Amino acid sequence: MLEDVSHAYGAVQALERVSLRAAPGEVVAIVGPSGCGKSTLLDLVCGLTVPSGGRVDGGRAVLMPQRDQLLPWATALDNAALALRVQGLSAKEARAQAHPLLQELGLAGFERTRPAALSGGMRQRVAVARTLLAGAPVLCLDEPFGALDAITRADTQAWLASALLRTRRTVLLVTHDVEEAVVLADTIVVLSPRPGRVLATLPNPLPRPRATTDPDVQALRAEALGAMR
Repeated sequence: MLEDVSHAYGAVQALERVSLRAAPGEVVAIVGPSGCGKSTLLDLVCGLTVPSGGRVDGGRAVLMPQRDQLLPWATALDNAALALRVQGLSAKEARAQAHPLLQELGLAGFERTRPAALSGGMRQRVAVARTLLAGAPVLCLDEPFGALDAITRADTQAWLASALLRTRRTVLLVTHDVEEAVVLADTIVVLSPRPGRVLATLPNPLPRPRATTDPDVQALRAEALGAMR
């Protein structure tokens, strides 16, 4: 996916010789301090940025940014269906395909609700539905829960863990929360302070679902934090 990739913004070196692989259906979490190039890495995989050096092969990847970017005038159903409208489906066809997914994601009864009347967790679920409906085999999630309060964040993490098991997409998850990475990911990649370099690649053998109170989860969290230091 990334082979010996470096990237700079003018005189600022964001990433330095980063290599990263993700198997089909694997969830890879990327953690590291603020400013280490995590979001830049996702932009490179999605083809939104051309690397200064190295090779990127992201295939068909779609980016879900931290903010949900829902259209305020559109309903939850129409926001989710937007990915299908872009692919050329009619409004009726797009809604018909999006509707079962919203129900599966716990949004039954809220299909006609506009974003302003949805909770933060619900908005994120609509954004994830839109991302899934884009049909890309690789999902790049950039701090998807960064704007949520602690309780909503925990609930939405559990929901996403279940959704990823069902969809079996390849996922790159950028997060500053190491515990979140351990709960959700099959592999945890630790980046250094800028310029971002791979300090450690930690496999996560713990069976799902994973609870934050599990001593093994806390042990792997401590290992990742140790690598960051």
